[in-house]
Amino acid sequence: MAALAFGLVTLVWHDYNDWVQLRHILNATDGPIFLYAAAAAQIFGGAAIQFRRTAKTGAVVIGAVYLVFALLFVPRIVAAPQIYDRWGNFFEQFSLVTGAAIVYARLSSAWTPETLNRVGRILLGICVASFTLEQAFYLDATASLVPKWLPPSQMFWAVTTTVAFALAAVALLTNRMALLATRLLTMMIVIFGLLVWIPLLLSNPHSHTNWSEGAETFAIAGAAWILADLLGGYRLNGYRAR
Repeated sequence: MAALAFGLVTLVWHDYNDWVQLRHILNATDGPIFLYAAAAAQIFGGAAIQFRRTAKTGAVVIGAVYLVFALLFVPRIVAAPQIYDRWGNFFEQFSLVTGAAIVYARLSSAWTPETLNRVGRILLGICVASFTLEQAFYLDATASLVPKWLPPSQMFWAVTTTVAFALAAVALLTNRMALLATRLLTMMIVIFGLLVWIPLLLSNPHSHTNWSEGAETFAIAGAAWILADLLGGYRLNGYRAR
């Protein structure tokens, strides 16, 4: 649903220059065409993945779109690898690729449950480790997004959520309490969307950034939820086998 919303926002907005993440990569000629095509693909994929008969096709489409988005950041990473924001943008998009890939692999039965479990954990775990570093490197910016009314302070929650990301990454990469960590991760990211981006959107609905960042936040939460569902099903089936 977040992918579908992201596509609709693009089509409604009609403003290529507000695509902060991609306007520096695409030139003025191919930028709008590319983004409208990507928006249409997200709408189609987001709708198709809702139904079991078309979910595999939807997952392929969504995964392909976000993989292209991720790869578009590679030249900027190569040009200035010391700027972590570029790495962060790559892994934000790649986390969405991971979610779509898990859906496709789970429905196609191409991999064993054990392999899918392990690969899904590792890929999303790497992305979550990147979220940790991104917040740590830009801690002041992270703190500025925390609602001022939330006690005890903005910096407290910036640090706390950074530590929570780090613990989730360790849990996923080491397969220690991974299911609990993924469920808590999903909940935390959803709370980000509800407490940070929804109020910003309501206060300034004319900002494309508020719309796009909000949609991306819920899409990442969706990817984490997909993994949590996979890990929960794997554990349940394991208990039944015994």
